[in-house]
Amino acid sequence: MNAISAPLAPNPGMDADVFDPFIDQLRRYVRERLIPAEAQVIAEDKVPDAILSEMRDMGLFALTTPEDYGGAGMNIAQYVETIRTLSYAMPAYRSIASINLGMVCSAIKNAGTAEQRAHWLPRIAAGEIACFGLTEPGSGSDSAAMATTAVKDGNGYVLNGTKRYITNSPFAKMALIMARTSKEALPKNAHVSAFLVPMDTPGIAVGKSDHKMGQAGSHIADIVMEDVHVPGDALLGGVEGRGFATAMQSLDNGRLSVAAAATGYARRILDTALRYATERKAFGEPIAQFQLIQAMLADSEIEIYAAEAMLADAARRADAGENVLRKAAAAKVFASEMCGRVADRCVQIYGGAGYLAEYEAERFYRDVRIYRIYEGTTQILQLQIAKHMLREFAAGGV
Repeated sequence: MNAISAPLAPNPGMDADVFDPFIDQLRRYVRERLIPAEAQVIAEDKVPDAILSEMRDMGLFALTTPEDYGGAGMNIAQYVETIRTLSYAMPAYRSIASINLGMVCSAIKNAGTAEQRAHWLPRIAAGEIACFGLTEPGSGSDSAAMATTAVKDGNGYVLNGTKRYITNSPFAKMALIMARTSKEALPKNAHVSAFLVPMDTPGIAVGKSDHKMGQAGSHIADIVMEDVHVPGDALLGGVEGRGFATAMQSLDNGRLSVAAAATGYARRILDTALRYATERKAFGEPIAQFQLIQAMLADSEIEIYAAEAMLADAARRADAGENVLRKAAAAKVFASEMCGRVADRCVQIYGGAGYLAEYEAERFYRDVRIYRIYEGTTQILQLQIAKHMLREFAAGGV
């Protein structure tokens, strides 16, 4: 079994003369192709195969994969900007690619062996769907309660357990599974290890896709593992006990992705509210002329701008090599809560029509509610931010 490789060198990202035209192309694609297809996505509850093929051809599954492995080699700031641009359309489009781009790619780049990188990164970049198995029926943020086990068996391991609410699991080709390799809860979560598991491995079953409040076209389901035998080289990095640390590092990217998604969708929601306010008339004039409507529009613009600034700052710091755990958590909390407020104002601006399914406002309201929950709820991230603040203060950091 190979020892863990050193993390890849800092990534300068794509050249601006390549990245800027790509963003312009993506912006047009979102408005001319993805948004017009939203009705089909809702009706079929899936991203159409033709669009998936187009997304692969555009390299939207390969944004963060290093060029040596067939990817675009974007840095974090470019990745965040791309997700924000893509997320002007409904969430399903980001959801189908986000696990490849964020948590799984990040984990393999940062913690995988050279052999694991060579095997998995090109496949992820090509658009083989990945999923990330951390949450369980009785364990989310509480890793000490994790019940999934990985028991040594010769040169490999046997996995048993259930993962819950796993995005993309119904059509994933591989999973990054967190499992405990020690019965005891060890300091710094050293009882948790990470495994790269093909989803067609005998013993893996995927449950029925869960019916959700919103986000049509994206899918979550349970992953059930019963005596799943994996070889020793499935252990990420070849070292036990580093799974939780890897997951948390990968979640920094995941949280920035959620923040970018919330910010991009908030812009779409505000544009929709603005358009409605200029078209809808009351008392003989557009409701956009009423000062209380203007206040809701202005407050939304202010908060979106603040989220954009937080995102840009956190991404810049991450690219500079800083530990952005607090910054990524703060950006995710603010952007997700902000998006909820913008969606609520949109419904209010629509008035009674905002409560009807035939208008977009009520869909926006349902779609964005999950942003405040996944990749760490607002409340767990508040605790995490405060814990690190207090730790720094105790160490004399203020």
